[in-house]
Amino acid sequence: MITGIVTPEREAFIVLMVQGPDGQAEEIPAVIDTGFDGSLRLPSKTIARLGLTWRSRGRALLADGSESIFDIHEAIVIWDGQPRRIAIDTVDMIPLVGMSLLDGHELTIQVCDDGKVMIQRLP
Repeated sequence: MITGIVTPEREAFIVLMVQGPDGQAEEIPAVIDTGFDGSLRLPSKTIARLGLTWRSRGRALLADGSESIFDIHEAIVIWDGQPRRIAIDTVDMIPLVGMSLLDGHELTIQVCDDGKVMIQRLP
C-alpha cells in the first residue's frame, strides 16, 4: 500500500522514489491529479538532476483550450514496493501523479486537514 496525506490546501500528496538510468534516486513529493491521464509530471530541474533519458515529445490540450508541447522522459518509479518503468512528462510545475500510474489500484482520500491518502492494488 502507498500512503500519503491531504494538505490544508486540500491537495492529496504522496512521496515517490524516482530513479534515473545510472541508479541515482530521489524522493519526490507529488500531488495526485485525477484529471491528468499520464503517469507522472516532473519539473525540468528534477529531470536534469536525475539524468532521465529523453524519449519523445508530447502534446496536451489544457483546460483553457490551449495546447502544450512537452518532452517525455523515462524513469523507474518504485510503486507499491516494485520498480516500474514509466514515461515522465516534463512540466515546470509541482510534480503530479496521474491516472495511468494509478491504473489497477484503488485510491482512497480522506478530504480533510491531515486526511489519509491510501493507494492499494486491486485484486
